[in-house]
Amino acid sequence: MSQPTTDTDTDIDTATRTAVAAPAVDHRPPGLARQVQMMVWRNLKHTRRQPEMLTDVTIQPVMFVVLFAFVFGGSIQTDSSSYREWLLPGIMAQTMAFASFIVANGLNMDLEKGIIDRFRSLPISRGSVLIGRSVYGIIHSSIGIFVMSITGLVIGWRIRNGFVDGVLAFLLLLLFGFAMIWVGILVGSAMRSPEAVNGLMFTTIFPVTFLANTFAPTEAMAPVLRTIAEWNPISSLVQAMRELWGNVPPAPADAALPLQHPVVTSIAWSVLITAVIAPLAVRAYVRRTTD
Repeated sequence: MSQPTTDTDTDIDTATRTAVAAPAVDHRPPGLARQVQMMVWRNLKHTRRQPEMLTDVTIQPVMFVVLFAFVFGGSIQTDSSSYREWLLPGIMAQTMAFASFIVANGLNMDLEKGIIDRFRSLPISRGSVLIGRSVYGIIHSSIGIFVMSITGLVIGWRIRNGFVDGVLAFLLLLLFGFAMIWVGILVGSAMRSPEAVNGLMFTTIFPVTFLANTFAPTEAMAPVLRTIAEWNPISSLVQAMRELWGNVPPAPADAALPLQHPVVTSIAWSVLITAVIAPLAVRAYVRRTTD
């Protein structure tokens, strides 16, 4: 004789069927690529909410172009038919060097505000924070390069050596920017406050961008300063871009070796800076985020 079905039995049967039919929930953390994507998107949203963060790659470079091209350009003699065309690669290299500022400040603020500690409580890779910050730094700098290119076209700058050489010059610029981003990560991890970051970066990166061929030729400098300037990684990068874009002839015979082979030297400098600074930056970040 069958037993009568109760409401409890019906609820149990329904719960069992639901449990069997429901897919299993995957509690595994997302892959590294997805984690990096989320970190990049977080930084992009932060920039969208605070667009003044883009002033270093928009207003500032345009200001330098106007200042030097229209105020000082008439008194600076170069090996180019147009100082404005000669100037633009230097401004682009300076803008890319300044990319380390935004990376250092952003990472340092995240560390000081405890945001990195919150990330550590999540099931994500510690490296995804640095990779995401690096990718965002490249995107941030690329915005500046786009703005500078448009500004250059307005004032008379042109790419005269064809598509391949033109693209190669932009790739060299991005490669150098990637190396400078690791400098920013190192400073942002090592310094204890945004004020310390700004002080150190301004007193180091800013003079380096001027002690080069960015705004004036090195031939007229004192011998010691000329040697330092021509071995400056920024000088190699600027000379490479000028030659690849067809803005200047090759460097004179008495120029230092880096300016005689600027493309190879720019690649070598970028790789060397990354190889030396990146491990130090990772070590400083790990030390800063370890209890």
